[in-house]
Amino acid sequence: MAAGTRRFPVGLLAAWTATRLLLLLFVLKVLVFPGPDVTSDVSVIYQGWYEVLRTGTYPLNDVTWQYPPAAALPILSPALLPFLDYATAFFVLALLADLVVLALLLYAGTRPGRTLRGTWVWVAGVALLGPTVYARYDVMVTAVAVAALLAGTRHPRVMGALAAFGALLKVWPVLLLLGARKRTAWLSAVVTGVALAVLFSVSMPGAFAFLTFQRDRGTEVESLGALVFHTARQFGWEGQVLLNYGSVEFLGPYVDVVSAAALLLSGVAFGWLVLWRMRAGRFAAHTVAEAAFVAVLMFTTTSRVISPQYMVWLVGVAAVCLCFRGSRMTVPVCLVLGACLLTVLEFPVWFAHVVASDGLGVLLLFARNGLLVIATLLAALELWEGTVPVAASASVPVPAGDVAAESRLPGSVAGLVRVRRGLSRSSPRP
Repeated sequence: MAAGTRRFPVGLLAAWTATRLLLLLFVLKVLVFPGPDVTSDVSVIYQGWYEVLRTGTYPLNDVTWQYPPAAALPILSPALLPFLDYATAFFVLALLADLVVLALLLYAGTRPGRTLRGTWVWVAGVALLGPTVYARYDVMVTAVAVAALLAGTRHPRVMGALAAFGALLKVWPVLLLLGARKRTAWLSAVVTGVALAVLFSVSMPGAFAFLTFQRDRGTEVESLGALVFHTARQFGWEGQVLLNYGSVEFLGPYVDVVSAAALLLSGVAFGWLVLWRMRAGRFAAHTVAEAAFVAVLMFTTTSRVISPQYMVWLVGVAAVCLCFRGSRMTVPVCLVLGACLLTVLEFPVWFAHVVASDGLGVLLLFARNGLLVIATLLAALELWEGTVPVAASASVPVPAGDVAAESRLPGSVAGLVRVRRGLSRSSPRP
């Protein structure tokens, strides 16, 4: 085979086809997946919103509607397939969104300096998460986010516009802009975001009513903060586990304190990200994706709600990271894939154990959330070390192999340069 050519990824496409067919059979209930029915959100909640949205207004009196205005588009999208019932049409469109992500990653992975590792991450990650992926609209949002990240530094205006559109679908894609260096990306995001927000506001009343539906939420049973109450229940804590605001949450004594602590942790994460952005001085082609991965990890892990579908976001951004040969995120991405496997076990397979806070349920949550915490810390460390210059040599760039220039540096700085160069040679990155 000639140098520089690639074999057709038959194995990868076969794996995607087999796993996605299986997921489709599960959501269509041809096969039964263990645990509670994950498709009820589509057939009951989404379809109910669909009927309201068709009348030209947002669900103003439904506190479970907690999404930005553009979320109306995926909820209304089954109307594109009028020959199918609502739920089936939604599942088919979710499959198509999955296919779009696959195509984007395949294209990106065949370009110079890229690899198909990221495509494998997507194929494996979605399969590990199970049928929940096709029973939520998050896979559609993730398709927009992946397209935005792959636009990256080459097409900053496109990236900005897609990130803004994604943010109006489900907020989190705004984090994709963290690593953008060109102002055109931010300007495009602002213009697109404002224009779309105005369009949705004037087209249907209640576009931003969702902002008032978050205030009285408790702590969702799968979140990091929920581990406090899962443990406290073993010692007689008197709170309850109830369906509240569309998710299963802890309600009772000290829940407001833990929820406030989660918000504080998110604030600390935001502060760290701002500090990183101010200090970062070395930007590679993969930095945009890696910064987004760290940001999404931080806000997912510290959130008072970690629903299973949130993991789809992480898998999508992680896949983009590993499209680049120089990515430093291999270990954190593997940890996220491990967390995906534990996620499908805690929901839906053994969700009854999670709700009961018994030994198996608590063990699963400690393991899953522990992997997310470790992945977050490692990814943040890798991002910092890969982009923030060492203070002593930050202002004195030395070309690789330029011995004469190196000899003119102060002794301590020259030594540091040689040590870091030696480490990089002895520990090559994939």
